[in-house]
Amino acid sequence: MSEHDSSEAVSSHLTKQDFERLSHFRHQLRCFLRFSEDICQQHGLTSLQYQLLLHLKGFTGREWATVGELAERLQAKHHGTVMLVDRCEQLGLVQRSPGRNDRRRSEVHLLPKGAQLAERIAQEHQPELRHLQEEFTLPGWPELQDE
Repeated sequence: MSEHDSSEAVSSHLTKQDFERLSHFRHQLRCFLRFSEDICQQHGLTSLQYQLLLHLKGFTGREWATVGELAERLQAKHHGTVMLVDRCEQLGLVQRSPGRNDRRRSEVHLLPKGAQLAERIAQEHQPELRHLQEEFTLPGWPELQDE
């Protein structure tokens, strides 16, 4: 079966409602991202800078993360994440230090200015998050079933 045949087989199982649901989801997701980008810009940050702060503040079990862990959370390349950390360090938002257990791995820590910005921006996201929660828990929004 060729790659083209495979995609035809998948699409033949999808209904018009499946496409409408996916389109609606992608639209709502893009609206949220645009809303977030605007908030970040108002605070002098890029969306990626805010996401870095958010992932540091929200990292499970500790108050710091390695560059590799941040790259994974951001779904970014390691060298791109290093450059992002560099920029945030220059802005006084984060501080990098050698790893506690492995000196080859850098730990990235939020500084008070970064923590305050993350808090402020996250707070401004709450109404839009509540809207999305309501949007996707409405009656008529069926759960996807595995076939």
